[in-house]
Amino acid sequence: MPTRAQNLIVALDQGTTSTRSVAFDSEGRIFASHQVALPQHYPGDGWVEHDAEDIWRAARETLQRTLADAGQGRVAAIGITNQRETSVLWDRKTGRPLARAIVWQDRRTADQCARLRAKGLEPGIQKLTGLLLDPYFSASKLGWLLDHVKDGRARAEAGELAFGTVDSWLIWNLTGGAVHATDATNASRTSLFNISTQSWDSDLLSWFGIPRAVLPDVRDSVGPFGIAKGDLVGADLPILAVAGDQQAAAVGQACLKPGLMKSTYGTGCFAIANTGERFIVSQNRLLSTVASRIGGHTTYALEGSIFMAGATIQWLRDKLRLFDDAAQSSVLAVQADPHSNVMLVPAFTGLGAPYWDADARAAITGLTRNDGAAEIARAGLESVSFQTRDLLEAMAADLAATGEPAPHALRVDGGMVVNDWFCQNLADLTGRVIERPVVTETTALGAAYLAALAAGIFASTDDIARAWRLDRRFEPVMGEDQRNARYERWQQAVARVRLKAEH
Repeated sequence: MPTRAQNLIVALDQGTTSTRSVAFDSEGRIFASHQVALPQHYPGDGWVEHDAEDIWRAARETLQRTLADAGQGRVAAIGITNQRETSVLWDRKTGRPLARAIVWQDRRTADQCARLRAKGLEPGIQKLTGLLLDPYFSASKLGWLLDHVKDGRARAEAGELAFGTVDSWLIWNLTGGAVHATDATNASRTSLFNISTQSWDSDLLSWFGIPRAVLPDVRDSVGPFGIAKGDLVGADLPILAVAGDQQAAAVGQACLKPGLMKSTYGTGCFAIANTGERFIVSQNRLLSTVASRIGGHTTYALEGSIFMAGATIQWLRDKLRLFDDAAQSSVLAVQADPHSNVMLVPAFTGLGAPYWDADARAAITGLTRNDGAAEIARAGLESVSFQTRDLLEAMAADLAATGEPAPHALRVDGGMVVNDWFCQNLADLTGRVIERPVVTETTALGAAYLAALAAGIFASTDDIARAWRLDRRFEPVMGEDQRNARYERWQQAVARVRLKAEH
């Protein structure tokens, strides 16, 4: 148990574009925070990589600086949250990665997934994992690494190599190689984990050709994951919670009971609806996933994943140079012709849910000579709202099939939601009430809350729910006819992109 002086939790939040550490108190107030940008590498069409050593160096640096700023002896524990599906393979003896990490956005294994689909394996994979057969998930990435590292499969079978999603890689390094583990939320994103039995599955391992010896131990999201060594981060501290970034955000948004739903807008967009003890196999190409595992009790969720949200705005800024700062995108959007039919379909690395089209590529449609930077910027922001509606429509259909109503409100977080124009546009184009909390960086907050639960700072998840605070509610003001007409144009643009991919 922590002492009275140990009233802070540090969340290590390792994301796609940055790594940061944040010290929170039990009210969600930030006492210290440090962040380091993470370079991405694009060696081929649809390929996205990270240097795993960059990830570890940034994690160590931000932890050291945050712990120093938080104050000696005030931190009770560390909670980890991470970009999911990103796959790391390393040598157990040296602790060195054997190749760059393959990022969740990477599509290089599309052909392998297509071959497995042709064998009729997708229904079985979905039944066991809740996931579809797609390059997004870790199994095909790990298979690719084992095939492209010298003697990879033989060494993995001999127990010489270790695989992990980013949480496992961080735990291994923080504990000096003492712990090779993951939690159930991250394991549920690999396509190798049976989310009903809560164990690595022999059939899945066989289908993907993965040796069991390479896999980490799977633990509850709340509980001990070893001790982060003081000579590495500045103080010996227990790691008491681990959760994938979107599950952590759902905790930070207090979506802890069935019917509550959140959507996070970072690099991508991820909507999660809590379904409680019910593992719903989606009939609308969504994912079923583990929302949390606490005290051996598993909570499930339906999830829709979009690959390009904030990354679309980043592309408009860095590649088209329409503005110098992402915040300026809404200034341009306000200036745009409201009658413009410009649509931007951001399929730069394919389309995620509910399409799961790895071959689709981005396009801007509906351009006329009257359209310019303002209309394209608005189309970029609207593309995130339209993709969210795609997810909500599919989610409502899945829930209706089980007799459950669709959530009326959507709790939002992430970097994009500080933009009031975007939040209002999201309400207008989805027809849902949008609720923005006081703390919008809920991924790190959720990891801290889970660690606080393990440390005894929180007595139960009810304490987490009581800590959630609303900042602003956005109500739809756009008429239903206009909303549906714009959504129909979006669907037509998506159909064109997918038709092009098929040819």
